[in-house]
Amino acid sequence: MNTAPAKRQRSRAFLTVFLKEVKENLRDRRTLISAFLTGPLLGPVIFVMLINITLNRELDKAEKPLPVPVIGAEYAPNLLDALRAGGVVPGAAVADPALAVRKQDADVVLRIASDYGKAWRKGEPVQVELFYDSSQRDANTSVERVTRLVESYARQQGAMRLVARGMSPSTAWPLQVARRDQATPQSRAVLMFAMLPYFFVITIFMGGMYLAIDLTAGERERQSLEPLFANPVPRWKILCGKLAAIGVFSTTSLLISLLAFAVIGQFIPAEKIGMELDLGVHFAAYVLLLMLPLVLLLSALQSMVAAFAKSYREAQTYLSLLMLVPIIPSLLLSFMPIKAQAWMYAIPLLGQNLGIMQLLRGDGVSAGQIGLCLAGTLAAALVAILATIQLYRSERLAISA
Repeated sequence: MNTAPAKRQRSRAFLTVFLKEVKENLRDRRTLISAFLTGPLLGPVIFVMLINITLNRELDKAEKPLPVPVIGAEYAPNLLDALRAGGVVPGAAVADPALAVRKQDADVVLRIASDYGKAWRKGEPVQVELFYDSSQRDANTSVERVTRLVESYARQQGAMRLVARGMSPSTAWPLQVARRDQATPQSRAVLMFAMLPYFFVITIFMGGMYLAIDLTAGERERQSLEPLFANPVPRWKILCGKLAAIGVFSTTSLLISLLAFAVIGQFIPAEKIGMELDLGVHFAAYVLLLMLPLVLLLSALQSMVAAFAKSYREAQTYLSLLMLVPIIPSLLLSFMPIKAQAWMYAIPLLGQNLGIMQLLRGDGVSAGQIGLCLAGTLAAALVAILATIQLYRSERLAISA
């Protein structure tokens, strides 16, 4: 009996399944919107818009006239003049300064004691009070601005007192600290874009999620998985065809996202606050290289999790919970800053996170770090694929009930 046609049929199974799933899901509006519009296009636009709003708000508070309620303004007219010269607009006094800042009626309130003038004339130390709420992030720029002006005025007046007594102003400061900030304009951008690696991971996840659900739980619910398994084709080839289709959608989603950031990122006024941001071709190429093995890993995990579900909706619930896992490395690096070690690049998700952060800082990623990242993630992807193959060998997978 000639088995050559059967062998050729089995060898084409991977390509057949791949093309079938891609063509069918290209007609699925929900899959297309999730993979090519919502995450990769709208995501970068919203992300950049939020960054621009934050930067513009900080620039406004750092440069534009700043209204500050002042209690006891009549006791320190010279201090008020110094504040006006720095762009502060003294406002009417408020009855309860603590309540005013808590209710966000004012970012900061300045209170000058009634004995200010008497202590000043005696050459005694005087004190002014700044009321603010440190839990209000929007107020931090205003507080720092007023504090800097008050302290500058204090140093200036202290120097004048020493000169009036025939002493050098440097007498009061026998020790001076020279601060040498080694941060580059590009490395400072990391502070604002710390969640960008997580965004890329979620873009990959969303790009293939609905496809992974439809190709496993969806077909199981429609009872079309059993006829597919009835073909004389190894199930691992069927799985590989499905994984390839999911990977194509996820990779395309990532490419669209990288292109969107490269274009929209040019409209971020990072240079106005001393930052430099490069999201161009060089950045995109390295991100794509770091993320490609993660595409395979997430595709396998999504397929494996969806295989446990008996319905489309149940698979959505499971994968929504799985979506929380990629945020863990970003949270760890945000709340527990650590020095990157070589072995960390071999950990999936964490390695990609560290690599992208280095790219944002302008430090670059070495060949060794890239190799560890690729090897570690590919090894995890292989384990996930083997586990999913075992699920595909189960006859219960084709049963919807």
